[in-house]
Amino acid sequence: MTTIVLVLQFVLAVILTIAILLQKSSSIGLGAYSGSNESLFGAKGPAGFLAKFTFIVGFLFIVNTLTLGYFYNKSKKSSLAEDIKVEKPIKKTPIVPSVPTTKADEAPKAPTTK
Repeated sequence: MTTIVLVLQFVLAVILTIAILLQKSSSIGLGAYSGSNESLFGAKGPAGFLAKFTFIVGFLFIVNTLTLGYFYNKSKKSSLAEDIKVEKPIKKTPIVPSVPTTKADEAPKAPTTK
């Protein structure tokens, strides 16, 4: 079943890409080649039909993506994070450096005035 849904996903991706490229835009794209088909779709041309077709194919693509995700999640019950082997950390006592008390650490005294 997963194979059928995966093949359908690729087919829907190709159809959706072609439907988007056939729509007219400011740079026209591949829509320039569909000029002779305007009488088939009415006075507005293929704009309304292609918009509806793109919406339907896009909706089917999203539903198919969710279905594909469900099937993959259902077939693999465990996560990749569960397969990672965690070694027990070695407990070490933290080494805290001692603060030396020398005359160099003392603040300098203010100069005296005569």
